[in-house]
Amino acid sequence: MRITCLLPAPGIPVQGPSGGSAHVRGLVRALRAEHEVQVVAALRADRRGSYGDELGGVHEVGVPGWPSWLEPWRDLREVRTARRIAWKVIKDARRAPAPDLVIERHSLWSDAGWRIHDMLGVPWVLEVNAPPVLERARFERLRKPALAARWERQVLQAAPVVVTVSTWLRDWLVRDLGCRRVVLLPNGVEARPGHRATGRARLGVAEGEPLIGFVGSMKPWHGVGRLARVARAVGARLALLGERRDPADFLADGEHLPDDVIWPGHLGPQDLADAVAALDVGLAPYPADAPPWFCPLKVLDYRAQGTPVVGTDVGDTARMVGEGGAVVPPDDEAAMVEAVRSWLGRRAEPWVRSWGDVARELLAAAFPAP
Repeated sequence: MRITCLLPAPGIPVQGPSGGSAHVRGLVRALRAEHEVQVVAALRADRRGSYGDELGGVHEVGVPGWPSWLEPWRDLREVRTARRIAWKVIKDARRAPAPDLVIERHSLWSDAGWRIHDMLGVPWVLEVNAPPVLERARFERLRKPALAARWERQVLQAAPVVVTVSTWLRDWLVRDLGCRRVVLLPNGVEARPGHRATGRARLGVAEGEPLIGFVGSMKPWHGVGRLARVARAVGARLALLGERRDPADFLADGEHLPDDVIWPGHLGPQDLADAVAALDVGLAPYPADAPPWFCPLKVLDYRAQGTPVVGTDVGDTARMVGEGGAVVPPDDEAAMVEAVRSWLGRRAEPWVRSWGDVARELLAAAFPAP
């Protein structure tokens, strides 16, 4: 089958460091195990650099510039980016076979998949990983909120099939937006065995020394500000497995990281698997005001290596942790400390939901059995 994956969001380049970019790479590689897959994206990489194993077969359309005097309409450059993506696919279909399926990662101001679907009659699956209007209004700047909300509703209602990663998003899409067909499709993880001894040696952790850690970006709503206190309370070293940034961005005033914190920066896939296996407890410490719509990749990383998880009861965290750890109220730090302490020295049963599982379920949603 010929599949075209669309990635119109400038903030999620194919080789970016975020979970969104890792999601794209993981899904495309899984689909390529049995199908011919090309990616048409706004950007291959951005100013942050290139992360992860290089993904071939990517066509970058670029993001148009925008004059400062048109700042109130700056979001419309994303419309132009999406139109470039749609035109690329439509134009290619004039001289070669059209794709058998288009999979689009939903982003605000994109109607690329809709246009391709209408022009070529190609099946179109819209993958929703967040509610872009709500997300942008909270974390960025939304210049035309009424127009954005209307645009988003029209695109989502037009999609023949919507797949989404969390129960919150499924309920929102069905209840609030009236989407035609919505399928819950949680994230996956690369099924790469980690080597605990190798990871501990690389991180410089002594035999028997307790090590707790966090995988992901260091954002305040991820709850990483509390991890130094938890590490001190349980007498463990702390590992931050993600892109380095100024600790002042996520620590409260007066807080500081331990002197012996392990912070190696962004790790490649095998090094990350080894480092996660090296942890005695993996943390997902979201505060109560964290957005409830995410599907935490970090929990899948921990569970794949048999690393016990201590998370907070926000979004789908409890469902993802399952029997692999403990879930505590989001703002009960004492309960988190106690849960971490109770899991030190124990391992969980490894559980892997692979990107291959996600790919098979996505194709089943796109082409349901009669």
